[in-house]
Amino acid sequence: MGNRLSKIYTRTGDDGTTGLGDGSRVAKDDLRVEAFGTADELNACIGLLRADLPAAHAAQELLGEIQHDLFDLGGELCIPGYVLLKTGQIVLLENAIDRLNENLPPLKEFILPGGSRAASLAHVARTVCRRTERRVHTLAQAEDNIGALPLQYLNRLSDYLFVLARVLAREDGGTEVLWSRQR
Repeated sequence: MGNRLSKIYTRTGDDGTTGLGDGSRVAKDDLRVEAFGTADELNACIGLLRADLPAAHAAQELLGEIQHDLFDLGGELCIPGYVLLKTGQIVLLENAIDRLNENLPPLKEFILPGGSRAASLAHVARTVCRRTERRVHTLAQAEDNIGALPLQYLNRLSDYLFVLARVLAREDGGTEVLWSRQR
């Protein structure tokens, strides 16, 4: 495990660079930094969603696991060639999607973000997840040391967040906001 920070400001980034987990320094707008920074933003969005849900909500445990997974993803992206994500984490998301989707009506229209505060927060996390996926894809196109699992995980995670948003919109008598062509 890396060093723990005892001093938060180091001044080493004042020149527009940042350190990677392997000790190398890159520009703060490097593709790799953009990818793990966006994964960090996604983690913060999920933290906000968790803070909005009751502590005993059924989604809390998996969302907590997802936050740890995203931290692992950030570690993978911060250390070139490092691998932390496993196939089982993707399977866990797929199983959760299947479970949640069992009780939802089939989609007949597109869904607009909304329905409840928690559903909206899940949609925000979903859109940040899609952006994270795009950033990781861009990085994978530029460098050959990004495996397939990060993209698969993010793709499944955005699906999970979409289905979770649908569930959250229905809780406590809420409804989904459907897109209307004839508005």
